[in-house]
Amino acid sequence: MKYKISLFLLLIFVLNSCQNENEKRLAENLKVAKKNEKIFNNINKAWVFIDEPINEVSEKNVNSWNEWREFLKELGEKPRKTIGAFQKKSTAISKKAMALNNNIPAEFNLPQIKSRISILITKVKMLDLFIHLSAIPDEKVTFLIGEINKELVSLERQMDKIVEKAKIPKEEGEEDFLRMLDTTRAIPNLQPAPFIDKNTPKVE
Repeated sequence: MKYKISLFLLLIFVLNSCQNENEKRLAENLKVAKKNEKIFNNINKAWVFIDEPINEVSEKNVNSWNEWREFLKELGEKPRKTIGAFQKKSTAISKKAMALNNNIPAEFNLPQIKSRISILITKVKMLDLFIHLSAIPDEKVTFLIGEINKELVSLERQMDKIVEKAKIPKEEGEEDFLRMLDTTRAIPNLQPAPFIDKNTPKVE
């Protein structure tokens, strides 16, 4: 009889423990779900990119520079419903950003444009890295969205400056002067160095 009572008490204890464990697990799952929902809402709210050209020059590039057009198009398509959708979109944006190094129009194939593209790519890749972490730092993700927008504006303004500068007529002789300053085009000094006899006495 005592054995049966002990077994019954043990069974009640085990069932009670299991119930407590289940309640703990449910509470933990609910906490995680609420946290994930908050992260999703923060990212969803901040996920607004400047996907439209901000000036005429950038607009022309949309028509002539395929990589630029594809990149802006990718930015404009906002993901929906899940954090997984944002992760996929982030990876797609990163690939399109990397492609900006290809086929840069000749007039923009300059160090000041390349450096801005490089900074833009770095920030897009950082966004892709952070959004794929198991514990997503939503504050960093939302901050980077703002930074990417700043870099987009900076790049498009630089393009505009280059086009405007090219429109300014050069003064007479300026072209020749600029050519003279270009060290890569300078005529090398082909005259041999004067022969110095080491045995010649030196005057102190």
